[in-house]
Amino acid sequence: MPRFAANISMLFAELPYLDRFAAAANAGFKAVEILSPYDFAAKETQRALLANGLDLLLINAPPPNYTGGEPGYAAQPGGTDRFQRDIRRVLRYGEVLNVGLIHVMAGYAKGDEARDTFITNLRWAADFAPKQRFTIEPLNAGDQPGYFLDDYNLASEVLEAVNRPNVGLQYDAYHAQMIHGDAAKVWESFGKQAIHVQIGAAPSRCEPGTGPVDFGALFQAIDDSGYDGWVSAEYTPSTLRTEDSLGWLSG
Repeated sequence: MPRFAANISMLFAELPYLDRFAAAANAGFKAVEILSPYDFAAKETQRALLANGLDLLLINAPPPNYTGGEPGYAAQPGGTDRFQRDIRRVLRYGEVLNVGLIHVMAGYAKGDEARDTFITNLRWAADFAPKQRFTIEPLNAGDQPGYFLDDYNLASEVLEAVNRPNVGLQYDAYHAQMIHGDAAKVWESFGKQAIHVQIGAAPSRCEPGTGPVDFGALFQAIDDSGYDGWVSAEYTPSTLRTEDSLGWLSG
């Protein structure tokens, strides 16, 4: 079985932010990811991680400039200076937290200029911080209409064009199923480019166990592929308490 982590932006969301770290550790997780930790000082998150013996796998970037702001803009033409300034800020934040991966969100744009902008920005980030690993993730158009990166074929093409060893694919079973209709086939086709994996049932985006995805088979395929990274639970629990949604961990 893969090594499982918890996305504490979605799991344990019934608790205050700083209490979620202990809850994740008490549930048996050794690592977490946080979509947007920027509302708290990095030192506060650092203390919570250290106190509970947790590694931080991933954060999203660039951060919105205000609560409720657009999730990323790396593919939006005309924003290169802002992108570079904000990535520098994210890197300083991530250094305090010893974050493993930074997910560069494309934002809402379409067309060749958006593609070129995204590639240029990713190359710059990869070259500016060669020891930091970055990911890109396709998001389905139903949840994120107008999002640039909305297809795994496009993501693969972008990664090939960027051609940097520290930039890879963030595979999400929920989005893969919603975009292409077969999460397992998407893994078979694109898993070799993946450096991070997330899971959630489709179409409900709750815990594994509902919907068409055979997670037992998917986990076996991930193991068989040689992927040695983490598999992060990124879903909205169907239960009031996150702990009550974790039965899938024991098979």
